[in-house]
Amino acid sequence: MSTSANTDLQDAQNLEQRHRKFLTFFLGNEEYGIEIERVNEIIGVMPITPLPAVPDFVCGVINLRGRVIPVLNLRRKLGLEMVEDTRETCIIIVRETTALKGVIVDRVSEVLDIVAEAIEEVPELGQSVNTELLLGIGRVEEKVKLLLNIDASLAMDHATEIMLNSSSQG
Repeated sequence: MSTSANTDLQDAQNLEQRHRKFLTFFLGNEEYGIEIERVNEIIGVMPITPLPAVPDFVCGVINLRGRVIPVLNLRRKLGLEMVEDTRETCIIIVRETTALKGVIVDRVSEVLDIVAEAIEEVPELGQSVNTELLLGIGRVEEKVKLLLNIDASLAMDHATEIMLNSSSQG
């Protein structure tokens, strides 16, 4: 590879490390973001089959083109007030390391390119606040976006994970 090609590749990699893309969405008036590479697709709300004996934030499962996918209510998982669905309510299908999960959000906003320098660490808020759910806080223009750690946000106890995995494979 030529020196010029190496430099171009390094410049592209450096630019990619300095910029991160996030799909932003709303829960109430607050705007959140998840890394775009974790998003599989966005779908409208569809019938959800409830499952017995799961945490209250697990809505159940959907059949998406022959694939059974667990769906979580992100409002409930984050401890936010519940609201009625609107025509903008949707499900974001997110890729975890081994499976897909759906998360219900109030509405999708946009895909943002946030430079690394504009992503702040989550401030320490005391022991009673679970800051593990956030990757950081993105500053975009005069607004802040709460950037979710999607793995921590979708985490469940081991028994629930086993039940959901068995229902999505069966």
